Amino acid sequence: MTLEGLLPELAVIRKDFPILERTLAGGLPLVYLDSANTSQKPQVVIDTMVDHLERHNANIARAMHQLGAESTEAFEAARDKVAAFIGAPDRDEVIFTKNASEALNLVANTLAWAGPLQVGAGDEVVITEMEHHSNIVPWQLLTQRTGATLRWFGLTDDGQLDLSGVDQLINEHTKVVSLTWVSNMLGTINPIAEITRRAHAVGAIVVVDASQAAPQLPIDLASMPVEERPDLVAFTGHKVVGPTGIGVLWGSRAVLDALPPFLGGGEMIETVRMEGSTYAGIPHKFEAGTPPIVEAIGLGAAVDYLGHIGLDAIHAHEKAITGYALEGLQSVKGLSVLGPLDAALRGGAISFELDGVHPHDIAQVLDSRGVAVRAGHHCAKPAHARFGVQASTRMSSYLYTEPREIDALVEALEYTRSYFKLD
Repeated sequence: MTLEGLLPELAVIRKDFPILERTLAGGLPLVYLDSANTSQKPQVVIDTMVDHLERHNANIARAMHQLGAESTEAFEAARDKVAAFIGAPDRDEVIFTKNASEALNLVANTLAWAGPLQVGAGDEVVITEMEHHSNIVPWQLLTQRTGATLRWFGLTDDGQLDLSGVDQLINEHTKVVSLTWVSNMLGTINPIAEITRRAHAVGAIVVVDASQAAPQLPIDLASMPVEERPDLVAFTGHKVVGPTGIGVLWGSRAVLDALPPFLGGGEMIETVRMEGSTYAGIPHKFEAGTPPIVEAIGLGAAVDYLGHIGLDAIHAHEKAITGYALEGLQSVKGLSVLGPLDAALRGGAISFELDGVHPHDIAQVLDSRGVAVRAGHHCAKPAHARFGVQASTRMSSYLYTEPREIDALVEALEYTRSYFKLD
């Protein structure tokens, strides 16, 4: 097949990621196909974080000296960069968390506590069968604690949401709809606008896990029609070439103002008296204590880097590489792909089975050939159960993935077949 859409500067981009030049045991070159798990980091992110620690390290918003001012300025500049990256209507709507899981738990917990959005008995929360556990367990806890009912979209045989009963599933009792934008296991890109329109029509709020979408899809929240724009969007920094330990929750000002604080402590207060406290406005209301300062600054450098390349170009590259990978994988005898087979309908994560070989054994043999993939349930056990499997092997590409690495994967899978004497 043609590979139209590959980034023309791919060779230059790869040089920005020092780890991609690493050789493994036996002198094998690293073939990194686990970016849906965590992306690699460009030198500019590494350098930015080191520079901050070496020259500007101080706590933010409280130290009245030059280093404190520099640190605060860099931290808030990172918020501006993240807001621009997702097209947030208001930079104060960007909340820094430690990861996407914390962001989703923040929402689910505060919805249980107080305010006009509080979920209670008789209400319904709707999720999907393809969710990462981080977008299942918090909603299970919420409904168990409040007496609300948890419902979910099922999946079609080709790994897409079954929307045949959407009008019955999202109804006048629905308070929250929470779903992934791009599945981390099936790769499916979900119709966020369509589902959001339906949810808003019945007065429900929409929460989107964008952890797999933010790295590869252009997101411009401000340009989305209000009826199609989710109310809250979470993603994690380490999948967008940023560091671990930093996540993002974007929420509309109206929703964030309606939610009570999640954690109590320093910097989230307006004033504290022994009789009670009042709270700061957003974003500080949800950022108690010393935040992950250097991680946020590293994330700012990361989204700057992606913005310089362009998310449209990255998405085109992912689609081309994914199409090439789907074609290569389907040439391997006994291999079956889970999820859509059309690259236009999915992201860069491809889970598959190889008849007669356990996913962990596949991953171990591939690793012996220098190819890094993930094996297991990918924190998506219900999605695996839907397709009658305990686990799968997953390859995932990103903006630095080359066609030759897909070729290396296919060759390693053929070696795996011969190793286990499947012919």
